[in-house]
Amino acid sequence: MARRKHHHVYVIELSKDVLLEPRFRKNNPGYVEGKPCVYVGMTGLDPDVRFDKHKAGIQANRFAQQYGLRLLPDLFEAFNPMSYDEAVDKEIEVAIDLQSAGFGVWQA
Repeated sequence: MARRKHHHVYVIELSKDVLLEPRFRKNNPGYVEGKPCVYVGMTGLDPDVRFDKHKAGIQANRFAQQYGLRLLPDLFEAFNPMSYDEAVDKEIEVAIDLQSAGFGVWQA
């Protein structure tokens, strides 16, 4: 029996202050000034719930917790939900696509 597709890839807009973080800058050598900075993740939860957990420090990525502003549903809603394996691949694909477009991206 196929498992229910309940995994989501999500994108969080980060404050531009994240650009002051040397690790973030180092991981985004092709960042185009003025483009958004984002965190790309995947979850078995609703993306809104996952965002709230990041902000509350629960299983949080430091950049998402400290600099997260809001979800950017236009960048992920079209392909959710999906299987776990699909989400693993899609998270990487979305991060690469956004980074190729000049975004500052953190994907863990």
